[in-house]
Amino acid sequence: MQHLKIALIQTAIVWHHVEQNRALFSEKINQITEQVDLIVLPEMFTTGFSMQPQKIAEYMYGDTVKWMQKIASEKLTAISGSLIISENNKFYNRFIFVHPSGKIEFYNKRHLFSLAGEHTVYTSGEEKIMVDYKGWKICPQICYDLRFPVFARNVEMYDLLLYVANWPKPRISAWDILLKARAIENLCYTIGVNRIGVDANNLEYSGHSVAYNCLGEQVAKTQENTEDIVIVTLEKNHISEIRTKLNFLSDKDTFEIT
Repeated sequence: MQHLKIALIQTAIVWHHVEQNRALFSEKINQITEQVDLIVLPEMFTTGFSMQPQKIAEYMYGDTVKWMQKIASEKLTAISGSLIISENNKFYNRFIFVHPSGKIEFYNKRHLFSLAGEHTVYTSGEEKIMVDYKGWKICPQICYDLRFPVFARNVEMYDLLLYVANWPKPRISAWDILLKARAIENLCYTIGVNRIGVDANNLEYSGHSVAYNCLGEQVAKTQENTEDIVIVTLEKNHISEIRTKLNFLSDKDTFEIT
């Protein structure tokens, strides 16, 4: 496909209420009146950014993953976002991508947010993954990963770098700047989907969900501090034209991540 139409859903998240959040996002998804190819929800969209996974963790193929598969099937779209997943007696902050067919792909957050103690309760992911969807190569990342450009470096020639987050308002300028930088340095579309509201730790979130093109130009943005749904259409021709004209990726360093 030459075009990929993506819906960014920005809203508050009800603390530790999985079913209530699923209902909330069902309502938001049903407000989308045009056909889209991908719906993106924030990080830990059923719980908020919690360090108490033992109370609220879900399982793969549990109720929320089944809900995502149902949405994907009914709406004929892919859907993605991160969940707290329990697996093999470990907890993961897991980005889940569900295809319209019901096929599931996932990425476990590599860079755990030590400032909040995330590294003490969750297990770090080891693999960077690529999702191939409708001829687009998508690299999923989660929140704190944004601060580590080496891990995100575009050695795979992906088309879209996709971040989901619970990124708080006091550091929102870093979110804005780093998302733009990732787009520029990787010559790719870059999208970040963040939440709004206040969580149980009195952390405030202001949104700033956004999409940048390969030149770091903003092509879509939600309203600040507001529940919002923004739809953006990405164009393959833009990627090929920019990479042909500005062949910067051919000069990138070679390295291995261990």
